[in-house]
Amino acid sequence: MTDEIKTESAGEPLHAIGVMTGTSLIVANMIGVGVFTTTGYIVAAIPSPGAVLVAWLLGGVAAFCGALSYAELGAALPRNGGEYQLLSRIFHPALGFVAGWVSLIVGFAAPLALFAMAFGDYLNALVPAIPPLLSGLALIGVLAALHGAHVGTGSRLHNAFTIGKVALIVAFIVAGLAWGDLSRLTTADLPLGQALRSPMLAVELVYVSFAYSGWNTAAYLAGEFRRPARDIPLAILAGTALVVVLYLGLNVVFLASAPLAELAGQQKVGHIAAVSLFGPRAGQFMSWMIVIGLVSTASANTMAGPRVYEAMGRDYPILKFLTVRRAGGGPVIAIFVQTILAGAMMLTSSFERLLEYVGVTLSLVAALTVLGVIVLRRREPDLPRPYRTWGYPITPLMFLALEGWMVFYIVREKPLTAAVSVATLATGLVLYWALRERGA
Repeated sequence: MTDEIKTESAGEPLHAIGVMTGTSLIVANMIGVGVFTTTGYIVAAIPSPGAVLVAWLLGGVAAFCGALSYAELGAALPRNGGEYQLLSRIFHPALGFVAGWVSLIVGFAAPLALFAMAFGDYLNALVPAIPPLLSGLALIGVLAALHGAHVGTGSRLHNAFTIGKVALIVAFIVAGLAWGDLSRLTTADLPLGQALRSPMLAVELVYVSFAYSGWNTAAYLAGEFRRPARDIPLAILAGTALVVVLYLGLNVVFLASAPLAELAGQQKVGHIAAVSLFGPRAGQFMSWMIVIGLVSTASANTMAGPRVYEAMGRDYPILKFLTVRRAGGGPVIAIFVQTILAGAMMLTSSFERLLEYVGVTLSLVAALTVLGVIVLRRREPDLPRPYRTWGYPITPLMFLALEGWMVFYIVREKPLTAAVSVATLATGLVLYWALRERGA
């Protein structure tokens, strides 16, 4: 059965997404450039292989606990919009609008710009004749055209790139475990106990959190699943679990590939690992793997983000232009807005300045949404819930505790980042009240 089984009139979403596309959306959106770059920063701050793996494991536990909660909300409230529609429904429209604002600026446009910039850099290293900025802009432009014109075609292309990415990563992990020096995992400049007690572990979780972001992608397109009660939980849980396993495998290989000193502070840690294990040609293989992965990650952002703005347009008449679709296609105006904003960020921003800001801000919104599972259980106990969060209330509380621990140390260690995040949330509130005053 293909993803494209039902066509509705222009202006209405298609019910065209199944478990396969939903799972690949999550996998594609999670596995971007983060896992191939952030381990070098973590090693520089915490020179302990064991602590690095614990950080990635904690990030995976947090992501899976959050995914369990989002699966319940997505199945019970299957409407496009992600945190925008969930927080509006559970708490107040003002919080929902702030979440939608954060999605536009922080959740999708900024990461899309980062992915396109990385795509251009890696492609330029492989084919020097192609300018990185030009190829990055071309990538987001082509993806916008594909997903805006036809949902089915965009989904099939997206699935193909995602399957290719996962296959290449699995092959790299298997080869790395065979050729790597696993004894390096027990060689540390900092004792494990001391590393785990360090406040820097919580701070470095921001980088891990960014690499894991995307486990909630299916919730943004909940209204376009064929069988949301069954397919949304399956897609969210299967996609998140697969990525946690792949991330842990990749990081074991990274740490076994070279001494810590060669990895510390390096951005292209995946490239370094490949060259160290298999020679210079393997570095080219890794670069192609990342290029392919970035296509599917940018594709997932292009599919998911505009559904949030489209949902906002359905609720606020002044934003109704964001709901425009062509028959069989995606929300073209919303896709265009996100693409233009991402292109502008490519010209003005850098990965380092955005990474911590994106991680902290998204963590705050995700924590509010997971808290919504507990609030909705108490407020509406009779609401039909086709899927109920496994381990409730322990799993949502564990997610909130891990996110709170991370945010606390970010506020203490890097107050400027926290201040910018709060300013972003406050700007969303101001915009909400401004629209409300205009009768939206």
